[in-house]
Amino acid sequence: MSEAEQAPASAPEAAAAAVLDALNATDSNGTEALNATAKFVATPEGTALAYGSLMFMALLPIFFGALRSVTCSKSKELGENDYDSGFRNASDMPETITGRDAARFPIIASCTLFGLYLFFKVFSQEYINLLLSVYFFGLGVLALSHTMSPLMSRIFPESFPNKQYQLLFTQGSGESKEEIVNYEFDTKNLVCLLISSVVGVWYLLKKHWIANNLFGLAFALNGVELLHLNNVSTGCILLGGLFVYDVFWVFGTNVMVTVAKSFEAPIKLVFPQDLLEKGLEASNFAMLGLGDIVIPGIFIALLLRFDVSLKKNSRTYFYSSFLAYIFGLGLTIFVMHTFKHAQPALLYLVPACVGFPVIVALLKGELTEMFRYEESSPEEEGAKEESSESEKKDQ
Repeated sequence: MSEAEQAPASAPEAAAAAVLDALNATDSNGTEALNATAKFVATPEGTALAYGSLMFMALLPIFFGALRSVTCSKSKELGENDYDSGFRNASDMPETITGRDAARFPIIASCTLFGLYLFFKVFSQEYINLLLSVYFFGLGVLALSHTMSPLMSRIFPESFPNKQYQLLFTQGSGESKEEIVNYEFDTKNLVCLLISSVVGVWYLLKKHWIANNLFGLAFALNGVELLHLNNVSTGCILLGGLFVYDVFWVFGTNVMVTVAKSFEAPIKLVFPQDLLEKGLEASNFAMLGLGDIVIPGIFIALLLRFDVSLKKNSRTYFYSSFLAYIFGLGLTIFVMHTFKHAQPALLYLVPACVGFPVIVALLKGELTEMFRYEESSPEEEGAKEESSESEKKDQ
């Protein structure tokens, strides 16, 4: 599966961090009917529908999140915060994952996962999941609102009275005044927030699998959009480390599966295998952890931005990695279904998503160029801008 990070400070960052928190707690066994009862035997049709739906849902946030990451990256390069993707604030800018972050990621993830395992062993599962439900309710509402905002901007007519608002909370006064919260939003954002809140209340009250999936898709899309790898080498370090992490915690211990069974939060996509028999009230689910979507997804999004940087009007590396993801996830499902055992999806996804684009780059003679491609963090961009401005003044 995939892994962790710190708690967010803003709407989109909340979504991104929620995804990473999801990675800390979720299963990593690709698609699996963990909560199926021993008596239930899925029909071939139900199984095919569940796995096919999970694969389709996994591809949506990767594809659209990668496209939105390009827009997000262009806004960063231009120094703009107002790209049409939700709450328009500096916090909308992407979080850049460096090589050091990537190397620490599996260690932090392992500590968090094992900590959750001990937590569930010591404390009541009911109260822990109640706290988690409230926490993810807030994050899910913000993530879903941020995801819906571009669509709402296109739906509403231009004549719609779209008023601007600002939520500002500061500490101190005078020159020492510090901004704690500074949100700029409009009427369309409030409509998105209202719709997302309705979904959130539905999830809190019913824990329905459709509400779970709406939040899960929003977390995944925000993660792919807002979590940027700074270069391909960092992506290889991150995926390689989580490859080992995933294999160890699934095959080496029962920690991952235990946490996945105990953790009730929208950190995985689920689809009922008994949908054809019981309709929307079905209860025997196949599941896919969000980490198996977001971690390969941010690497695929990086390759799309690399394609754009080549300015060749082709998306060779994006499509090759996207097809590789489909192949890897399909192989995960096949092996899991054949051997009836939880599978670490990254065991199959990492070699596919890294190997296919590298082979393509070798064939095209662009391997060196691929590994030289680098994206700057917002701090580095700011330093470059200050340096260029000072050079202009000196001249």
